[in-house]
Amino acid sequence: MPPSPSHESTRSVAPPPSPDSSPGLTPGAPPPPDAAAADRAARAQGTEESVAAQLGGGTAALNPAASLSPFAPLSVPVFRMLWLTWVAANTCMWMNDVAAAWLMTTLTTSPVLVALVQTASTLPVFLLGLPSGALADILDRRRYFIATQFWVAAVALVLCVAILAGGMTAPLLLALTFANGIGLAMRWPVFAAIVPELVSRQQLPAALALNGVAMNASRIIGPLLAGAIIASAGSAWVFVLNAALSILSGLVIMRWKRVHTPSPLGRERLASAMRVGVQFVRQSPRMRAVLWRISIFFLHATALLALLPLLAKGLEGGGAGTFTLLLASMGAGAITAAMFLPRLRQAMARDVLVIRGTALQAAATGVMAVAPNVYVAVPAMVVAGMAWITTANSLSVSAQLALPNWVRARGMSIYQMAIMGSTALGAAVWGQVATWSDVHVSLGIAAITGVLAMLLVQRLVADRSMEEDLSPSRAFKAPVAEVPPGAGHVVVTIEYFIDPDRATEFRAVMQESRRSRLRQGALGWQLLHDISQPARYVERIEDESWTEHLRRFDRVTASDVALRDRKLAFHVGDAPPRVTRWTVE
Repeated sequence: MPPSPSHESTRSVAPPPSPDSSPGLTPGAPPPPDAAAADRAARAQGTEESVAAQLGGGTAALNPAASLSPFAPLSVPVFRMLWLTWVAANTCMWMNDVAAAWLMTTLTTSPVLVALVQTASTLPVFLLGLPSGALADILDRRRYFIATQFWVAAVALVLCVAILAGGMTAPLLLALTFANGIGLAMRWPVFAAIVPELVSRQQLPAALALNGVAMNASRIIGPLLAGAIIASAGSAWVFVLNAALSILSGLVIMRWKRVHTPSPLGRERLASAMRVGVQFVRQSPRMRAVLWRISIFFLHATALLALLPLLAKGLEGGGAGTFTLLLASMGAGAITAAMFLPRLRQAMARDVLVIRGTALQAAATGVMAVAPNVYVAVPAMVVAGMAWITTANSLSVSAQLALPNWVRARGMSIYQMAIMGSTALGAAVWGQVATWSDVHVSLGIAAITGVLAMLLVQRLVADRSMEEDLSPSRAFKAPVAEVPPGAGHVVVTIEYFIDPDRATEFRAVMQESRRSRLRQGALGWQLLHDISQPARYVERIEDESWTEHLRRFDRVTASDVALRDRKLAFHVGDAPPRVTRWTVE
């Protein structure tokens, strides 16, 4: 068995005369001479490990029965507090959408301007999803969450003043609706990233299901409350209530005593943080599989919601009340299913839940396509809600488990962008199909193709349920440079000597190494093969800067350490692989 040196640890930037062993990897190796730099690296690792400890904290105290309860996360005081604020926030969102849409009808008769209210509300979530996720990863999440609440409150107050002063116009309403959408776009990724910090790993699926309950409950409460206020007092008072609830939510979040530990390396630059977030998702087979599945599901399932007003109108005795009843039935189905999700997850694998949820959603859509009255339509919408939350929750859990904490908000923002993008595209596609044929044909096609597409994606983009151990590791110690380099890219080369008979196996493992390096944030990766020495291979990794090179050591996981050991198993010779660092001038 060859020695086990660090693949990414050396004490100088210039090429060293001999391989370097890192403390914590080779027994008896001396510590680096720069104790301050070593301490800095240890504290950087401690930032991530403290979050990992929170994820596991309290797990032992949970008995199996408690962890299976759909309400178990509510026993955690901080989660309960923030969950209630999330219910209030989502209720405000639905109230705002209803009030803005109704207000626009009093300002103009243009169908385009009325339709643009929905566009102004949702477009920021798609446009700003990645920047907001990056900010949620590099800033103090607690303060960032508070700021989003006060942003939404400020927009609501401006809406109130404009309405009460008689200065509201259609363009101003669209601009303020867009500004409110910015607050929603900035809020969702940070809340998605916070949830895994609040509950244990066993409780995470139930916590995400409760978030779905919050969304569906607010979908029922928000429009009903907004409609009652508009009818009795006017649209302005909906925005007054929104502002009050948003301010109250911000004050409640301020009670949360989360300790933010900034990285000793400083904050990432926004552009670099966004690049790394996209890069991580691209190089993560599990995240790619989740994104394909969630996109396919919403692309087809959105046909039902997009065409629901027309379906409601076409039912016997159908009208606005029927539309509200169908929406409420879907929300009730989702809430009911959330209560049974822990048992379903025990009985079936996540991929099985996804395909069965998709099939059930398709069946409900098919029934709605031929439903003659509300007595058939209401049960179908209940089933649709149950299938909707089962599929979405299963995929959301898969996404959360595929993301380490340092990139969680960025990954979940990309997940949300996939939902919003596929929803927008699906509404346009199935609306156009309905224009060419009719609503019932469009729903039938969406139901059939939705199941077929999901089966095809599950076959071609395999998840294989291979969960990596993403817990942080200190196995790779950060290098210490006698004179840290300034600006310029940093190139790391690692030399391996491999038995030529095992070259094919080695190249396959090195492709995993490529994905690992790029997920950590490296700019580029290459595997070089020496023509004159067939046994010699050189792994070449390029980083944006010395600081970004050091950040990669903060992001090492237990899975990366296991991969390092697999690579070392191919190396022959008594000397460990030679690690060299260069600066590009």
